Amino acid sequence: MAVQQRRVSKSRKGMRKSHLALSKPTITSCKKCGKPIKPHHVCKYCGHYGDKKIINVK
Repeated sequence: MAVQQRRVSKSRKGMRKSHLALSKPTITSCKKCGKPIKPHHVCKYCGHYGDKKIINVK
């Protein structure tokens, strides 16, 4: 089992963990209804993808 030789400083630990931060998801608005959707996804409110109607939504 590995045992550390020296204590890891706060700076070094912070640099190592700097890539673990969560980022906000990208949100765009639907061109037809204006509701917020994920980019490159069919709108679940109106069923459009860009200018084409893909699915029928009740």
